[in-house]
Amino acid sequence: MSEWAPKRFWKETKAGAVEGGFTVFLDARTVRTPAKAALTVPTLALAEALAAEWDAQAERIDPRTMPMTRTANSAIDKVVPQHAEVAEMLAAYGDSDLTCYRADAPDELVARQAAGWDPLLDWAAETFGARLAPRTGIVHVAQEDAALERLAAEVHALDQFRLAAFHDLVALSGSLVIALAVTRGRLMPEEAWRLSRIDEDFQIEQWGEDEEAAEQAAIKRQAFHDAALFFRLIDQN
Repeated sequence: MSEWAPKRFWKETKAGAVEGGFTVFLDARTVRTPAKAALTVPTLALAEALAAEWDAQAERIDPRTMPMTRTANSAIDKVVPQHAEVAEMLAAYGDSDLTCYRADAPDELVARQAAGWDPLLDWAAETFGARLAPRTGIVHVAQEDAALERLAAEVHALDQFRLAAFHDLVALSGSLVIALAVTRGRLMPEEAWRLSRIDEDFQIEQWGEDEEAAEQAAIKRQAFHDAALFFRLIDQN
């Protein structure tokens, strides 16, 4: 049995201003979140992206095709009531950041990790005054508290919409540093995704690609790009 999906009930879709920001109008009705809160976003550019998703719906609404709407819903329904907890969870990635955990062999992988990740650690040190140190192996070694506190301050400073998108950038890449580099314009999304996949790509070169794993990687890559776009649209007026 197929899952139930609500039918499209409107003809015209448009973005427009409302009190406190911008929203999507379905004919004369405004869109609400799953928790029935007003779907109000901070910029017209973001509202237009949401409206495009709603307008693209056919006879039945498919939330899987609406990544911008899902992130906006998460920002309002999930991040707002627990902003500090979400920020703390994401900041914790700094203590086990992907870019700090290095292989000790083979030499080619060691070199690729150093070439891809060392410049990012240098950038984080210069930009935030937070020097994270690389480790060899998979055993956890704590980073300096001062560095982690400076990175955590950057995460806690994000508003609910940025934090919702930032969540996906961190969770999908496994790296607080890579996510910050995307949001600060240090990395373009595709380059950031490639740098987060150094280990996986090396293994594929050695042993070949698993079809199912490749499909999952493609889904995650698109979600990473969607999160980066959402974050960027918040800064467009």
